[in-house]
Amino acid sequence: MEPIQQLKQWVEESNNIVFFGGAGVSTESGIPDFRSVDGLYHQKYDYPPETILSHSFYRAKPAEFYKFYKDKIACVQAKPNAAHLKLAEWEREGKLKAVITQNIDGLHTDAGSREVLEIHGSARRNYCERCHAFYGIDKIRESEGVPVCDVCGGPIKPDVVLYEEGLDQKLLEKAVNYIANADVLIVGGTSLVVYPAAGLIDYYRGNKLVLVNKTPTARDGLADLVVTGSIGEVFSAL
Repeated sequence: MEPIQQLKQWVEESNNIVFFGGAGVSTESGIPDFRSVDGLYHQKYDYPPETILSHSFYRAKPAEFYKFYKDKIACVQAKPNAAHLKLAEWEREGKLKAVITQNIDGLHTDAGSREVLEIHGSARRNYCERCHAFYGIDKIRESEGVPVCDVCGGPIKPDVVLYEEGLDQKLLEKAVNYIANADVLIVGGTSLVVYPAAGLIDYYRGNKLVLVNKTPTARDGLADLVVTGSIGEVFSAL
C-alpha cells in the first residue's frame, strides 16, 4: 500500500490521533524555519539567530533582540495552510485529540483547532515583566525600539521560550499524556533534533507512528510509516 493510502486508512479507522508538529508545518504559510537552506540560520545578521533568540542576549541587548524579532518573527501576516485546516477538521470530527506544536505563530488556533499545546509559547502573547499586563502582537509590531508597558513603563517580553529557557513542565506533562495514550501519532514538519521537544515521541506506546517530512529525519528508522513530501500536499490528499 502507498504511504499516503496507509495513512489515510489509519486516520479513517482512528478516533484517538495526536499530531506533533514543527517549523515545516508553517513554512508553507510563508513563515521561515531555522535550518532549511533559506531559513533564518542562513541569513546575514550581526549575530546568529540562535544567539539573538537566547535569554542572555535578550537581557544584554534588548534593542538588538527586538530589531530581529520584529523583522523576522512578529512581522509575518500568515494564514493557515492545508495541514492546519485538516487537523482542525479532524478535531471537529472527533478523530484528533490534540495538536502539540513547536511553532509560536498561532496558526493552528486560526485554523480552528481548540486543543493546541504550544510548547514553545506564542508570539501572540506578550506581557510586562514588571506588572504582568498582557499585550497582543500588534503592540510589538507598532513599538519603536524595546516595547514598554502602557501601565507601568516596564519592558514587555514575548511569551515564547527563548534558548536557555526551560519549557513549561505542566504543558510538557500534558503533551506526554496525550502522546502516551494516542492510537495514531503523526509527527510532521520537524527534523526531530531540538530537545527536549524531540524526545516527546519516545513516550508513544502504539504501533502507528507516522513521520511526515520533506527530508529524512533521525527517527525514520523508528517509524511505522514514513511519508516523504510537503506536509500541505500530504494533508490535502487525506
